[in-house]
Amino acid sequence: MTDDAALLSTLWHAGVNAVKGDAAVKAALPLPTPPTHIIAVGKAAAAMAAPAAAAYPDAPCLIVTKYDHAEGAPADATVIEAAHPTPDAASLQAGQALLEAVAACGTQAHLLMLVSGGASALAEALPEGWDLAQLKAETQRLLASGADIHAMNTRRKEISRIKGGKLLAGFGGAQVTTLAISDVEGDALGVIGSGIGEMGEGSNAAFTAQIVASNAIARGAVAAAADLPIHTNEEALYANVTELAPAIAQKLRDMPPGLFVIGGEPTVLLPDAPGLGGRNMALGLMLARELAGVEGLSVLVAGTDGTDGPTDAAGALITGATWDPSGEDALNRADAYPWLKAHGALFTTGPTGTNVMDLLLAIKR
Repeated sequence: MTDDAALLSTLWHAGVNAVKGDAAVKAALPLPTPPTHIIAVGKAAAAMAAPAAAAYPDAPCLIVTKYDHAEGAPADATVIEAAHPTPDAASLQAGQALLEAVAACGTQAHLLMLVSGGASALAEALPEGWDLAQLKAETQRLLASGADIHAMNTRRKEISRIKGGKLLAGFGGAQVTTLAISDVEGDALGVIGSGIGEMGEGSNAAFTAQIVASNAIARGAVAAAADLPIHTNEEALYANVTELAPAIAQKLRDMPPGLFVIGGEPTVLLPDAPGLGGRNMALGLMLARELAGVEGLSVLVAGTDGTDGPTDAAGALITGATWDPSGEDALNRADAYPWLKAHGALFTTGPTGTNVMDLLLAIKR
């Protein structure tokens, strides 16, 4: 790893560490009224639940998270792991468990909801006429369509009994407090996890909500940790990767020496029978092509949750020397993962305990 590649990794981790689920929730505690029940759902659920369960040990705790993301979960918590980004049978079990946990709260209950990205796939309760096979097919269609998260989650709410405030509409207790880590543009509670932590019509409970971590906080931490001039720090990574790659490459070629920081969540349009990869790997590989032969530039683009698509990698770390023409076939087949791995450009971190979309960092010398 070059010096600048190592520095990009250090800066990326500084951003991620600033929005870790455990630290973000701990900073929001104590609550004015102690919760009697705790539900945590999303990729950062275990990390978010840990300080809450420690602060309120008498509150039963239900955690729904992604496979292999339960490390650090409270010992007494009920943990359900499910699939992401495409739901599986465990996702339906998790959805039913959430409905039952909410229904079991008494009239004086105070429910603490801890919500992070990934909840849309990890838990689902389907309406009559829908089954798991249909849910998987619809999810895969949405993922391949290039739709942004707002459009995807709007559709998910339409075919769910727990999203869009429907889960908490069945809450018969006194109070709900939602603490959320935002993985969506605008940090809208109704979009995070398809609105699973939003209060829907049907409950008379008092409701408060707070965003405890976001992409802006992560980007701010990156900038604070960098001993370099900051030329760009914005949340604008929202177009299709085919549009973003040439636009970003041009900005990087034009900018003076320093650091480029951009956050968001790009989209990708998949071919039939795609290979292995994710949106960050696709963008990284396209940037390698756009910047081929350019000296003094290093670029890291990765998901802050530590995973990109259905893989064990977070994204890509490339330079002007990364590209060779064989990458064209990998791009056409949406098969960036093995290509980047073979070229030493895969960026792997493991689960991070948070999820605030993606970070693209670039150093120019």
